[in-house]
Amino acid sequence: EKWTNYKAHQKLVNPANKRRLDIIVVGTGLAGASAAASLGEMGFRVFNFCIQDSPRRAHSIAAQGGINAAKNYQNDGDSVYRLFYDTVKGGDYRAREANVYRLAEVSNAIIDQCVAREYGGTLDNRSFGGAQVSRTFYAKGQTGQQLLLGAYSALSRQVNVGTVKLYTRYEMQDVVIVDGRARGIIAKNLVT
Repeated sequence: EKWTNYKAHQKLVNPANKRRLDIIVVGTGLAGASAAASLGEMGFRVFNFCIQDSPRRAHSIAAQGGINAAKNYQNDGDSVYRLFYDTVKGGDYRAREANVYRLAEVSNAIIDQCVAREYGGTLDNRSFGGAQVSRTFYAKGQTGQQLLLGAYSALSRQVNVGTVKLYTRYEMQDVVIVDGRARGIIAKNLVT
């Protein structure tokens, strides 16, 4: 309920004002590239920094095991709540439960966007990591690479449109905090 309540009461940004806001995203892995591309698609002006010479060299490429979602394709009783509970339990009850529940809720939509498809055109899934249901979706040992290519494609589209400005070979040194709020970053150009 926490996320639903937050979304219902958050302040909205007028579409005309979105171009006046600068958003800095550090990193071009799965999270960074997806965030930058999504925010650019929404109409914000995004500055995306990455330490590599290309966003495609992000470490997310190493995520090969797969990602979990409660699609219940095998009709084995999986649900959002079971995915939530297994994830919290698997993390020795140290995770923020509200965040884990939200992740379990959006997991199905994330899988629908993925490019992890087998030859028959359906998503590959298996039981993995002690789960008693088949909820781990993967792409034949190259899950991270396939997901990163999809995120990079969305990011590249926004760079070409001009909503995202990409800064490669920059290393973030520190976050600029003004009145307790993040207002920018200090980044070092690794070339110059």
